[in-house]
Amino acid sequence: MKLSRITAFSSSLLLGAVLALTGAGQAQATDTALALDYVALGDSYSSGVGAGSYDSASGDCKRSTKAYPRLWAAAHSPSSFAFTACSGARTGDVTAGQLAPLSAATDLVSLTVGGNDAGFSDVMTTCVLQSESSCINRINQARAYVDTTLPGKLDSVYSAIRSKAPAARVVVLGYPRFYKLSGSCIAGMTEKKRAAINSAADYLNAAVAKRAANHGYDFADVVPAFTGHEICSGAAWLHSLNWLNIGESYHPTAAGHSGGYLPVFTSHA
Repeated sequence: MKLSRITAFSSSLLLGAVLALTGAGQAQATDTALALDYVALGDSYSSGVGAGSYDSASGDCKRSTKAYPRLWAAAHSPSSFAFTACSGARTGDVTAGQLAPLSAATDLVSLTVGGNDAGFSDVMTTCVLQSESSCINRINQARAYVDTTLPGKLDSVYSAIRSKAPAARVVVLGYPRFYKLSGSCIAGMTEKKRAAINSAADYLNAAVAKRAANHGYDFADVVPAFTGHEICSGAAWLHSLNWLNIGESYHPTAAGHSGGYLPVFTSHA
């Protein structure tokens, strides 16, 4: 009887030790699974132009400490974080100058690109300074570019990312609509111009989403997050035209990154 009790007690201790070791192993495995290598690519909507607090070392790329990639990295402490997004970047700039941190070990990639290729800056300049018909014509030119040329350029970027980071989860983020129609603005562009610009943003997003899906990438739509926070909403997360700082015009504010881009990216990462 005593021997049985000793045997049972020993078995119990052994079982407890096995469970403890198993638990430790599971915890360690969980830690390893949560550790990841993150690379943030793209244009000014990823670098954080408009959010302020720019890293001086980033120069003209204007990478902000308040941009959504930095905010995500601060909240999730990835094993490594490389931030190569740059203001003004087009698809070719991403391919030629931003992909160096990617490797077979990369787990997560974020990206915004396509707006500069489609002539976003020129469209806005035309619509601000010229007639309604000139604005619509320039938007139609941009839409034609999105139909004929942009898909191939996006394919080149997406293929290059997959080649260098074959195992990575790639989240391609879109662009917000810029204007709340029938909103609080009493001056500036006509409603027809604003509506055409919003439609163009939707058109670009649809093209980017389609190419992303064809490469097995996740498209993250930020339009719902920015709804109610467009220019003319009275609670904008986007800079309107600022003649004293043209570069930040029509870009997300710090609130646009923390309240708009960050939660959308987080839900897809």
